[in-house]
Amino acid sequence: MNLIHRVGAVNRLNEETFLMTIDSPEIAAAGRPGQFVNIRCGGPDAYLRRPISICRIDRERGTFDIGVQIRGKGTEALSRMRPMEPIDIMGPLGNGFSLKPEDRRIAVVGGGIGVFPLLQLLIEHPASEKLALLGFRSRDQVVLEQDFQMACDELLIATDDGSYGTAGFVTSLLEKKLGEKTFDRVFICGPTPMMKRAAAILLERNVPCEVSLEQRMGCGIGACLVCACKTRAGDDWDYAHVCKDGPVFSGEAVIFD
Repeated sequence: MNLIHRVGAVNRLNEETFLMTIDSPEIAAAGRPGQFVNIRCGGPDAYLRRPISICRIDRERGTFDIGVQIRGKGTEALSRMRPMEPIDIMGPLGNGFSLKPEDRRIAVVGGGIGVFPLLQLLIEHPASEKLALLGFRSRDQVVLEQDFQMACDELLIATDDGSYGTAGFVTSLLEKKLGEKTFDRVFICGPTPMMKRAAAILLERNVPCEVSLEQRMGCGIGACLVCACKTRAGDDWDYAHVCKDGPVFSGEAVIFD
């Protein structure tokens, strides 16, 4: 659906990242973990909409949150919006994460702004045991730590520079945890090299996983080829649309170039 909704709040998480709450009973009611919205950022230099993952949903209040990193003029314009301003949104779009009741022990692996779509997944998933492994460049890049703590049974954080949590990559935390216990399914979102490595680790151990891809998009509904990605098709490969066929795919289906 393409409707004009309103900004509820804009809160800075760090120097380059903010959390925006949007008043939208329609999207809050229909949205699912892993889906995204396509937002018109406004301004003469922001022609294309920006695809942004849904971070958290409050269905009772009719609101949802998105986490945004300022990367250009469009997201900069978005960061300057104020409460009650109208905002042009298409959504919810795409296919989200699976929420299978038989998956009783799950883990999420997030890197950087890729942690945002994993929060609502943890909130909604019916699993009895939930682990969150989050990786950031440094301490000042860590976001939503308390929110993740409340949404899971155990939270571990890794930083590239060792300034907070465990020093090193979040994939090292994943390998360590896989040596301690088994998981029914693992969900991954973050930079492509991290997702590629995490998926490989899990596939080597025959642990099912799902990855949420981040891609530039033109239309957001599968009409263009801007967000094409390679996926396996039997012994061959084919192109899929991240916006329409994803953004969530099976880890073994994606061909990471």
